[in-house]
Amino acid sequence: MPVHQATLSLRTPGAGTHEITEAVARELARSGFASGLVSVFCQHTSCSLVIMENADPSARRDLEAWLDRLVPEEDPHFEHTLEGPDDMPSHIKMALTRTSETVPFASGRMLLGTWQGIFLWEHRRAAHTRKLVVTVVGE
Repeated sequence: MPVHQATLSLRTPGAGTHEITEAVARELARSGFASGLVSVFCQHTSCSLVIMENADPSARRDLEAWLDRLVPEEDPHFEHTLEGPDDMPSHIKMALTRTSETVPFASGRMLLGTWQGIFLWEHRRAAHTRKLVVTVVGE
Protein backbone atom coordinates (compact mmCIF):
# COMPACT_ATOMS: atom_id res chain seq x y z
CA MET A 1 0.00 0.00 0.00
CA PRO A 2 1.43 3.46 -0.88
CA VAL A 3 2.66 5.76 1.87
CA HIS A 4 2.92 9.56 2.04
CA GLN A 5 4.87 11.07 4.92
CA ALA A 6 5.66 14.64 5.99
CA THR A 7 6.86 16.44 9.09
CA LEU A 8 4.86 19.43 10.30
CA SER A 9 6.54 22.10 12.38
CA LEU A 10 4.07 23.89 14.66
CA ARG A 11 4.68 26.72 17.08
CA THR A 12 2.63 26.48 20.28
CA PRO A 13 1.94 29.67 22.26
CA GLY A 14 2.24 27.74 25.53
CA ALA A 15 0.28 25.28 27.62
CA GLY A 16 -3.08 24.10 26.38
CA THR A 17 -4.78 22.19 23.60
CA HIS A 18 -4.15 23.59 20.13
CA GLU A 19 -6.25 22.26 17.26
CA ILE A 20 -4.29 20.75 14.38
CA THR A 21 -7.17 19.10 12.49
CA GLU A 22 -6.87 21.39 9.47
CA ALA A 23 -3.08 20.98 9.25
CA VAL A 24 -3.50 17.19 9.22
CA ALA A 25 -6.33 17.47 6.66
CA ARG A 26 -4.08 19.55 4.36
CA GLU A 27 -1.39 16.87 4.52
CA LEU A 28 -3.98 14.19 3.82
CA ALA A 29 -5.07 16.17 0.73
CA ARG A 30 -1.43 16.42 -0.42
CA SER A 31 -1.22 12.62 -0.34
CA GLY A 32 -3.86 12.33 -3.03
CA PHE A 33 -5.20 9.15 -1.45
CA ALA A 34 -8.94 8.46 -1.28
CA SER A 35 -9.10 5.96 1.57
CA GLY A 36 -6.87 4.54 4.27
CA LEU A 37 -5.38 5.69 7.57
CA VAL A 38 -3.68 8.89 8.62
CA SER A 39 -1.38 8.79 11.64
CA VAL A 40 0.08 11.74 13.52
CA PHE A 41 3.11 11.18 15.77
CA CYS A 42 4.56 13.78 18.14
CA GLN A 43 8.38 13.73 18.41
CA HIS A 44 8.54 15.23 21.90
CA THR A 45 8.30 14.14 25.54
CA SER A 46 6.58 17.21 27.01
CA CYS A 47 3.51 17.48 24.77
CA SER A 48 1.01 14.99 23.45
CA LEU A 49 -1.87 14.44 21.06
CA VAL A 50 -5.53 13.95 21.80
CA ILE A 51 -8.81 13.67 19.91
CA MET A 52 -11.24 15.85 21.79
CA GLU A 53 -14.38 17.92 21.38
CA ASN A 54 -13.76 20.90 19.13
CA ALA A 55 -17.10 22.68 19.48
CA ASP A 56 -17.09 23.88 23.08
CA PRO A 57 -13.67 25.02 24.38
CA SER A 58 -14.84 24.56 27.98
CA ALA A 59 -14.58 20.76 27.52
CA ARG A 60 -10.87 21.14 26.75
CA ARG A 61 -10.34 23.65 29.57
CA ASP A 62 -11.95 21.21 32.02
CA LEU A 63 -9.70 18.38 30.77
CA GLU A 64 -6.58 20.57 31.03
CA ALA A 65 -7.51 21.72 34.55
CA TRP A 66 -8.22 18.15 35.65
CA LEU A 67 -4.81 16.93 34.45
CA ASP A 68 -3.13 19.91 36.14
CA ARG A 69 -4.74 18.86 39.42
CA LEU A 70 -3.68 15.26 38.88
CA VAL A 71 -0.05 16.21 38.15
CA PRO A 72 0.73 19.46 39.99
CA GLU A 73 3.94 21.43 39.66
CA GLU A 74 6.32 21.79 42.60
CA ASP A 75 5.92 18.19 43.76
CA PRO A 76 8.79 17.77 46.26
CA HIS A 77 9.31 14.18 45.06
CA PHE A 78 10.35 15.24 41.54
CA GLU A 79 14.04 14.82 40.85
CA HIS A 80 14.01 16.00 37.21
CA THR A 81 13.65 19.77 37.69
CA LEU A 82 16.56 21.39 35.77
CA GLU A 83 14.27 22.88 33.09
CA GLY A 84 11.79 24.40 35.52
CA PRO A 85 8.82 23.41 37.67
CA ASP A 86 6.64 22.48 34.67
CA ASP A 87 9.22 20.10 33.16
CA MET A 88 8.61 16.84 35.06
CA PRO A 89 4.82 17.37 35.18
CA SER A 90 4.88 17.79 31.38
CA HIS A 91 6.66 14.44 30.97
CA ILE A 92 4.15 12.69 33.24
CA LYS A 93 1.20 14.29 31.41
CA MET A 94 2.64 13.09 28.10
CA ALA A 95 3.07 9.56 29.47
CA LEU A 96 -0.55 9.53 30.72
CA THR A 97 -1.94 10.67 27.38
CA ARG A 98 -0.74 9.79 23.85
CA THR A 99 2.05 10.64 21.44
CA SER A 100 0.14 9.47 18.38
CA GLU A 101 -3.35 9.37 16.93
CA THR A 102 -4.65 7.38 13.96
CA VAL A 103 -7.79 8.31 12.03
CA PRO A 104 -9.38 6.41 9.13
CA PHE A 105 -10.33 8.37 6.02
CA ALA A 106 -12.58 7.82 3.00
CA SER A 107 -13.24 9.94 -0.08
CA GLY A 108 -10.16 11.95 0.91
CA ARG A 109 -11.66 13.09 4.24
CA MET A 110 -10.92 12.04 7.79
CA LEU A 111 -13.78 10.12 9.39
CA LEU A 112 -13.81 12.17 12.60
CA GLY A 113 -17.08 12.46 14.47
CA THR A 114 -19.16 15.63 14.30
CA TRP A 115 -17.54 17.28 17.33
CA GLN A 116 -14.10 15.66 17.16
CA GLY A 117 -10.86 17.47 16.45
CA ILE A 118 -7.18 16.54 16.67
CA PHE A 119 -5.25 18.60 19.20
CA LEU A 120 -1.61 19.07 20.06
CA TRP A 121 -1.60 19.28 23.84
CA GLU A 122 1.29 21.45 24.94
CA HIS A 123 2.19 20.69 28.54
CA ARG A 124 4.90 23.35 28.93
CA ARG A 125 4.02 26.95 29.81
CA ALA A 126 6.50 28.50 27.38
CA ALA A 127 6.06 28.61 23.61
CA HIS A 128 7.73 25.75 21.74
CA THR A 129 8.19 24.61 18.16
CA ARG A 130 6.89 21.05 17.89
CA LYS A 131 7.49 18.49 15.16
CA LEU A 132 4.71 16.14 14.14
CA VAL A 133 5.18 13.29 11.67
CA VAL A 134 2.08 12.71 9.55
CA THR A 135 1.97 9.36 7.81
CA VAL A 136 -0.79 8.58 5.33
CA VAL A 137 -1.28 4.99 4.19
CA GLY A 138 -3.87 4.53 1.51
CA GLU A 139 -4.89 4.25 -2.07
